[in-house]
Amino acid sequence: MPPRLSVVIITKNAAAHISRCLTSVSWADEIIILDSGSVDDTLTRARVFTDKIFINTDWQGFGVQKNRALSYAQGDWILSLDADEEVTPALKQAILNALTQSHAAFQIPRQSCYCGRWIKHSGWSPDYVLRLFRRNAARFSDDLVHEQLQLLTGTQGTLNTPLLHYSFSSLEEVLAKVDAYSTASAQMRFQRGKRGSLRQAIFHGLWTFFRTYILRAGFLDGREGFMLAVSNAEGTYYRYLKLMYLQEHATKKSEHHSHHL
Repeated sequence: MPPRLSVVIITKNAAAHISRCLTSVSWADEIIILDSGSVDDTLTRARVFTDKIFINTDWQGFGVQKNRALSYAQGDWILSLDADEEVTPALKQAILNALTQSHAAFQIPRQSCYCGRWIKHSGWSPDYVLRLFRRNAARFSDDLVHEQLQLLTGTQGTLNTPLLHYSFSSLEEVLAKVDAYSTASAQMRFQRGKRGSLRQAIFHGLWTFFRTYILRAGFLDGREGFMLAVSNAEGTYYRYLKLMYLQEHATKKSEHHSHHL
């Protein structure tokens, strides 16, 4: 009997992308959706492809939510996808071939689209992501954002066929993500005792732009390469400013508390 594959996806308000994503993996043995409270028609669209839809609105970050989703999967192998990703027919073939190999996990090169342009440089390509693994061979780090899949046992292989990622379709989406991710990232750093200041925000923001646009050849991605470098820099700049305010708020709170004791 060939190994069974479970595709696992966490969703929230992903109606714009979910049908394309699920169509691309409709050949899998099982599709698991874990939703964190969509208010659009994400789940209506998802039900066309699977009845294994679960809801958990106790959001504790991407890592925790992805591990919860993994717990529902029954297959021998797991393919973890984001709702804005697409498996091409060529990648489907590469995945099916990989399931019979001895590795415990495979990383897949990811090709990302920014405001309508496929980015070939800017630190976005090649972007290898560990996504295909034997069911109990890996789990996600418990990070609020930028979670990593960690291999627990066995060896890792690499597929050569890209996974398509429709990361930002509009500038509104870019700004919303810059805001959400910089907030989560600042909270994560604050919890780890990291500090932020205006000077750090300016320095790290400028450095991020320089690294994306110059060192990682973002200038070769044309207009969108410049826009991407700016939005990366903005994300970094706001992360350090938000961290600065979190610290100041915590300091005032503890001073206020000790004043009342």
